[in-house]
Amino acid sequence: MQTRRIGFLAYDLVQALDLIGPSDAFASDALASEAGGDGGEEAGGMPPRAPYEIVIIGLTGKRFVTSSGIIMHADVAVPAPIKLDTLIVPGGAGLRRPGMSERAAAWIASRAPHIRRVASVCTGIYALARTGLLDGRRVATHWSAVGDVARRFPSLEVEPDALFLKDGQFYTSAGITAGIDLALAMIEEDHGPRVALAVAREMVVYFKRPGGQQQFSEPLQFQLETADRFADLAAWIQSHLRAELSVDVLAARTFLSVRQFSRAFKARFHTTPAVFVEEARLGEATRRLTAQGTNIGSVARSVGYASEDAFRRAFERRFGVSPSNYRRRFGHTASPFSAAATDSTRAAS
Repeated sequence: MQTRRIGFLAYDLVQALDLIGPSDAFASDALASEAGGDGGEEAGGMPPRAPYEIVIIGLTGKRFVTSSGIIMHADVAVPAPIKLDTLIVPGGAGLRRPGMSERAAAWIASRAPHIRRVASVCTGIYALARTGLLDGRRVATHWSAVGDVARRFPSLEVEPDALFLKDGQFYTSAGITAGIDLALAMIEEDHGPRVALAVAREMVVYFKRPGGQQQFSEPLQFQLETADRFADLAAWIQSHLRAELSVDVLAARTFLSVRQFSRAFKARFHTTPAVFVEEARLGEATRRLTAQGTNIGSVARSVGYASEDAFRRAFERRFGVSPSNYRRRFGHTASPFSAAATDSTRAAS
């Protein structure tokens, strides 16, 4: 099995999780057994080789300090020549220091023609964009930097909501944990969805998110909009989709009568509890329908529908297409870098 070398460009005041999160995904123990076949020995009695080798490349030297104060050491330092399959540029305040993004951009531009994939995480895009290699391409970055990146680099097509995007050999992602999503998508690209899901499971990731999914999930948006007794309800609903989610059950969770709960819920969120629950169930169903090896009946039951027929009617009413047609369009062979199907269908509805 081929071992791919993944390089991370490091510098003072790099965001530690932008570097460590993706590198831990590529170094996951799950890869040895999943990508290596059955976890057994290779021919000749040798243990299977890891599918990835992680190399940290120091921009200004081998020693660097992260934005949280952790002292780290790179394997090599610029301009040492090193052969890479993939280069990832993490974000961090250090790239906004005078001359740092220019220095990073010059090195990236010199190496990019020899690298299969070049990626940025979060504000790592400040260095990658400065190379000019992203001009005219669709890109993603952390939501807080979207406006500034668009102003500084007007030739980029900045997507404000995407978790990560692929355009040619270039990959860009939003910040922090979205770097893990990007790494999982690259692993899926290299080894298929089964291996990527095994890594996600080993990392205790809630689910493997598609690139087009919004940076603010609906449960998080729900929590941001309230600080009262409804604050944790959306997350609880999302993790109990198979359970009974009647208004009586939800009212009991918030210690309100059914009438008080229904009135307060609708006043605050401009929808009824029943509609909110159906949206949560159908939204999760779209993700599960695109997973490899699923069938419509099992998806219906897993999100709380008593029958496949009831699920099909609700799905068609919401999205204007049957679950089977939806899966044919967005499932199985869809790239992990495709826009989330839920966003596409919502935009059309």
